[in-house]
Amino acid sequence: FCPACRALQPPAPRPDLFRLMACDRSFRIDARQLQRRFRSLQRAVHPDRFGQRPLKEQYYSEQHSSLINKAYQTLLNPLSRGLYLLELSGVELAQDTDSDADSAFLTEIMEINEKLAEPKNEEIFEEIETLIKVKQEELTRDVTAAFERDDFQEAKKLLGKMKYFANLEDKLKTKKIPS
Repeated sequence: FCPACRALQPPAPRPDLFRLMACDRSFRIDARQLQRRFRSLQRAVHPDRFGQRPLKEQYYSEQHSSLINKAYQTLLNPLSRGLYLLELSGVELAQDTDSDADSAFLTEIMEINEKLAEPKNEEIFEEIETLIKVKQEELTRDVTAAFERDDFQEAKKLLGKMKYFANLEDKLKTKKIPS
């Protein structure tokens, strides 16, 4: 907001999502604090509050609201938060991560994919869902430790593995949807 006239201003071109959400630039975040900040910002700039304002401010309100949603979703999810931290640190995650993954890991992913390809079986789905949850929690702990050591290459490798499990989770959700 403009300090003089209190008119809503456009968002910065490439804002730091951690700064926007009043979080430390760290993989470890306080989800409750993030949610409180999200709600507070949305209350201030939500488009519903700008219906009677000039069109320019309505447009800025939509931009801010969208940016706040993006920041919240990015920082709330461990995978996207980690990828964003790598991006801020100048580390690029290769598009083709197969070359970085070890063969035992790739075999495990392949076996889970094969189970998912089988005819619908709720027991197998629950087993896979539990396995994915445990692996994601384990990887999240390991990524947290890697970032706290400033070991960006290890974090990058672990986030690559997290991507595989996120893809499996998406496949599982698709399979569980009743047809």
